[in-house]
Parts: sequence; structure tokens; C-alpha cells
Amino acid sequence: MIERERFDTLADALCAPRAGVSMVSLSLQAEASDFVRFNHARVRQATHTLQCHATLGAAARGRRADTTLALAGRIDADIAALRTELQRLLATLDDVPEDPFLLLPDVVASSTRDERGALPDAAQAIEAVATHAAGEDFVGFLASGPVLRAWADSRGQRNWHRVETFHFDWCLMRGAQAAKATCAGTHWSDAAFAARMAQARSEADLLEREPLAVAPGRYRAWLAPAAVGELLALLAWNGFGIKARRTGTSSLTRLADGDAAFDARVQMTEATTDGIAPAFTAEGFTRPARVELVRDGRAADALTSPRSAREFGVANHGAIAAEAPESLELGAGTLAQRDALAALGDGLLLGHLWYLNYSDLRACRMTGMTRYACFVVRGGEIVAPFAPMRFDDSLLRLLGPGLVALGAERERIAAGETYERRRLASITTPGVLVEGLQLTL
Repeated sequence: MIERERFDTLADALCAPRAGVSMVSLSLQAEASDFVRFNHARVRQATHTLQCHATLGAAARGRRADTTLALAGRIDADIAALRTELQRLLATLDDVPEDPFLLLPDVVASSTRDERGALPDAAQAIEAVATHAAGEDFVGFLASGPVLRAWADSRGQRNWHRVETFHFDWCLMRGAQAAKATCAGTHWSDAAFAARMAQARSEADLLEREPLAVAPGRYRAWLAPAAVGELLALLAWNGFGIKARRTGTSSLTRLADGDAAFDARVQMTEATTDGIAPAFTAEGFTRPARVELVRDGRAADALTSPRSAREFGVANHGAIAAEAPESLELGAGTLAQRDALAALGDGLLLGHLWYLNYSDLRACRMTGMTRYACFVVRGGEIVAPFAPMRFDDSLLRLLGPGLVALGAERERIAAGETYERRRLASITTPGVLVEGLQLTL
């Protein structure tokens, strides 16, 4: 794993000011990750990945070019390879067309975040599974280790973001049914893992009851934080960006236009300081500590990338190119977790949702399937599971006139994607009690 001293050496060697060049930049993405895959509570695959990719950028005369290469870990060889790439970039700049929406950072804002955790190594995770999942058909995947994002440029800006995190995602299988659970954070706790395992085992036992048939229709429902997180993840895809809002392709267009509103209790925020995502982008722009996206149920600010800021003449928030939040938070309410089923009364408990997509983008109408720990509840007590069903409903309605209560406790759901590299993003949300959730088939 690359350390700060090595990063500074690379930055000093490559990011010197050059005549006729607006900016030379160096961006690093690195990790040292343990990956362990389990099946039948036994290790099926255990690997370790150590990787570091550097992206060099050069900008001049309204043009920008960049290139990415893997570093070898030998400082002299890496500097030599990067210098060769930089010369190639500078030589090709005049062949690159001018970019009318190119925006470069104009304020030097250096930052450092270096959070050391207490992470489980492979042996610790294997021992925890052997102890707490004994006798279970346990299927899971652990990713653990430090993750780095860093930025340097020829203006003298230096940004360093190194966090140590783990994400353990597993299921307890009971025939064709499964109880799903996750355990994630920066500090491993065997007691916390044991508690999550006990909860999953309790849900798995309930899944062995004879399932009840649930007919299509509208139902009162308690959506656990994991289920709400799936809805918010889809909403984040195109709901909050200024470009989607200005071009009418946002799922929250009606909210932005004032034609619809969430319940006044709904607050949504991009809370960078509370998440695990870096406070700067891969282009060297810094992010505000917080951006209010929904205030008292109504549209507030929008996430704005540098290109959109230039295109639409608005303030830049340092959002990623997709203008999606990476530290999204839904504000808590007053319904305690222990009282959720009693408040539900007769209805459905939805532990998880999946395969979500929009059925009507402009209406913010979402469709998907129920799955994992979904139960029929009567008189505030779980009666039986029900088979996976399709839902189709508008989030504007569910968090608007259909909202009964927001949970008092929130759960941070860390992104588990590992495509190319581990992703630093999270959604923090409470559970939600709603009236009239539409099940279609």
C-alpha cells in the first residue's frame, strides 16, 4: 500500500509548474485488500489484492488530456514511467479539441484524512464464521483493507484520503430461502458480528414456516433500512444532479419544479464529512461538508459537477461526473426500531428489495422485487414469510402522502462493489413505515 511519503515523492517529481501549461495533475487510486469467499461456512476462495493506479493529467489552452497506468511499486521505475507518459500527454495536447465545458480548480485547497481502523484479517474472519455460523449453510464475502484516494497538481494542491474499512456480506440459506445480513465499518467487533449472526439466524428460522400467499394490492409496510437503502440507491442514480434537472431527465423533476413534494419530515443530504468518500474529486475539486438535497420535503440544492457548473453557469459542488451522491443521508424520525412492528400492526415487513428500476421516470415510480426476510405481520407479530413479489410505486407517494413514520435509528449501508476496485460510498438511512405500498404480481 502506497504511503504518504511515496505519494509526495511522486507529486514533487511530476507536478512542477510548466510554461504554457495550465495544470499538471496526478491522481492515485490504491488499495491493499483481503477478499475471502465462503460457502457452506467454509473458505472457498481467499485472495489478497495490492494495486495502485495513477492518472496523469495535463491541461492547456482550453484542452485537457489524461492517461492511467498501474504503478509497479518501485519509486524510480514509477517516476520514469510517469514522466514518459507526461511527455506524451504534453506533446498531444494541441491535437486534442478544445473543450467548451472544461473547468479547472482555481482555489488551492489541500486536505488530509487518514483513518486507521481495526480490521479483520482473513484468519479472524474465518474463526468468526467457524464459531458463530457453526451448523449453518453460510454463504458470504468479505472485503477488508485500506483504500486510498490522493490528488496533487502543479498549483501545489495536495489531497490525501486513506481509510481502513471492511464489508462483510452474507446469507444463511434455508433451502430456497435465505436470510441476508451485512457487517461493515472501520473497527471489527466479534460481538457485533455475533449479534448480526444471531439476528440472521432468527430470520432464517422464521423463513422455515409455511409461507402465506399475498395477493396483489396495497399494503401497510415497514421497510427495513436495507430496503430503504435500495430505493435511495436508485434515486441517487439520476435524482439529484443539476444536469438531469435542467434537461428534464431527473426522477425528481416534479419535486424540483414544485409540482410534487415529499412529506415535510423528509430531509436528504449529501453529508461528505460523515461518510467514507473523499472530500475531493478525481479532478481536484473539493466538496462542501454538506449539501442539502431535500429540505422539509421540498427540493433544495442540486449536485453540480465542474462540467455542469461551466455549462449551466452555476456554482460547482465538486460532484462526481455522474452527479450522484456518495454519502447520501435520509434524516431520522421518531419511531424506535423496537416499536416498528407494533406500529405496523397488520401488514408486511420488507427486509430487502432488489432488481430495482424505474417504471415511470418522471413520476419517480419504481419497480422491483421483494426478497430476503420479507414477512406477513399481524397484530404486530411476524406470522410467516411470503414468496417474492413485484412492487410498483412512486417514491414521491411513499415518502409523501404514504409516509406514516421514519425510524429513529439509522444504519450506514456501505457500498459493496468491487468492480476494478473497492468503492468508497455509503447510504445512511432509517427504516420507513408506509401506507399503501403497491404489490402488482
